[in-house]
Amino acid sequence: METSAPTCNLIVVLGPTASGKTRLGVDLARRLDGEIVSADSRQVFRGMDIGTGKDLDEYGEIPHHLIDIVDPGDAFSVFQFQRLAYSALENIRERGRLPVLVGGTGLYLDAVLKGYRLVEVPENPALRRQLAEHSLDELQRRLLSARPRQHNTTDLEDRTRLVRAIEIAEGETEAAGDLPPPPAVDPAIFGVRWERAELRRRITARLKERLGQGMIEEVERLHAAGVPWETLEFYGLEYRFIARHLQGELNRNDMAQKLGSAIHQFAKRQETWFRRMERQGVLIHWLDGRGDPCGEALEILRSKG
Repeated sequence: METSAPTCNLIVVLGPTASGKTRLGVDLARRLDGEIVSADSRQVFRGMDIGTGKDLDEYGEIPHHLIDIVDPGDAFSVFQFQRLAYSALENIRERGRLPVLVGGTGLYLDAVLKGYRLVEVPENPALRRQLAEHSLDELQRRLLSARPRQHNTTDLEDRTRLVRAIEIAEGETEAAGDLPPPPAVDPAIFGVRWERAELRRRITARLKERLGQGMIEEVERLHAAGVPWETLEFYGLEYRFIARHLQGELNRNDMAQKLGSAIHQFAKRQETWFRRMERQGVLIHWLDGRGDPCGEALEILRSKG
């Protein structure tokens, strides 16, 4: 453990998929007497281990939070994540340790760092009856009017999810004025960066490894346990393409190729989100994944102390 604690009250480690975020987060937690808080929208689900890249063996003795807390098939929102994340950060600090927030889900990271003023929005039967009369295009325009920046584009493609998204967006807007201020965070934010060609190689190698580890069988088990194919579609690329393969829509080779291409595109979208965070004033210290990112991060922290 480092002899001097950093002056910030939160370490954040972000980066695109396959960049080595978990390893860096664990290394920093080990050196700084920290605990990991996951900012991954899919690692909250139990039984979704290989496809979400939990890599739990990497944590060793380091405690981790917000992993394996929801049954597959259950709903989990950014509101629930923010509430649980703030609670975990407070609990870790109260025990004299340093929280290390690790993940690549941009909306979850922003919810904590920017203190989104979120509320739990119940179903609104009157609004749902009104929305039932509108076309899909009209519903899409209404959602984008209430929430111009959409993290989850599947909300725009599925009518049921679209109606719920409008319900939440408009409900949050109405209640925003009555919300207490969010907890203050003073973060040091680190990102792991690779050259594009090397990141593509890492993504391809990791996909091959996970297919060999039984990722297809994991999706089979989830479906056999009662998770519908339609629900698996919304649990991320791995579950979407493998579900289509298991239903006979794609052979194994086509599934692997299409999935690999989709993950490469997803990594680009993650990087776009991080650049937008920087344009909005978030300071990210980018570390070279090929070198010693942990040592580089510790040196930056020492220079701030």
